[in-house]
Amino acid sequence: MKKTYYILIVFLLLQLQLKAQDSFEFVVLPDTQTYIEEFPDVYMKQMEWIAGQENRFSFVLHVGDITQNNSENEWTIARKGFSLLDGKIPYNLALGNHDMGSGPAKFADTRNTEFANTFFPINEYIKNSNSIATFPKNTIDNSCAEYDLASEKWLVFSLEFGPRNKTIAWADSIISQHPNHKIILNTHAYLFFDNTLLDGNDWALPQNYGVGKLIGDDAVNDGGQLWKKFVKKHHNAIMVFTGHITGSGVGQLVSQGDHGNSVYQMLANYQKNVKGVEKGDSGYLRIIKVDKTESTISVKTYSPSLDTFRTEPEHEFEFTEVKF
Repeated sequence: MKKTYYILIVFLLLQLQLKAQDSFEFVVLPDTQTYIEEFPDVYMKQMEWIAGQENRFSFVLHVGDITQNNSENEWTIARKGFSLLDGKIPYNLALGNHDMGSGPAKFADTRNTEFANTFFPINEYIKNSNSIATFPKNTIDNSCAEYDLASEKWLVFSLEFGPRNKTIAWADSIISQHPNHKIILNTHAYLFFDNTLLDGNDWALPQNYGVGKLIGDDAVNDGGQLWKKFVKKHHNAIMVFTGHITGSGVGQLVSQGDHGNSVYQMLANYQKNVKGVEKGDSGYLRIIKVDKTESTISVKTYSPSLDTFRTEPEHEFEFTEVKF
């Protein structure tokens, strides 16, 4: 009887281990600009909480607008927070319109990303982000990280605000070299709060900023263009994460790519003036769980500073029958 009981325990433990191997979790950090400008303690609470979960989370994505004013002081705070993750949890940064410009508070009048690249030096960033490629060379403006998770290989692209045509070409070339990797896209401006792609007459389009006036290889792409030119072309595209938009600050869209694959696209932003968190000190982040056994992608929204989950359906939800 004892032998049978022992065998049963071993079997159950093996089943739990196998299930754990077929799932993983990661964090999505929506726009932290208000925290870093006005409530740095809230930002540090986020980063301290994440750092304390190094055995739980596989990586961290920041969707951009790391800072509010792209100033030396704000980048100092940003770096202080991410330094808690160095050597513990890889992190991938998408630069937003508030993270670039000719000077503080110029908000993407140019693609000057000097502060971002000074506070996150390329060699350190590559080491801390699992990046296998960056673009332009020797910058963190765009990066591609590689992960081996749940018996699959993944490419995670973190692309600049309004990715340029040449940035898309760069990302395409990497995917062509890794045709069987699953793809996650992390970029600042892609989805609107009405659950549609950011395009057309939507406000806050990349085309409405200084960087949006360029043409040719340097021409920017909004969410609709990024979907058509990049995301929908790839059979292995799975997820897209984005921020930038206020209003309700949230949205989700499932679209079919050219190869019949479903792509799960999510907007989250909890900065100042977003509905329900108008003061901008809530500190919410997103926890994403990918479970191949259950064929699900589940999303939870949590604030380390408030120790509270948002449980409304737009903040806590699950995609089912996902084909990985």
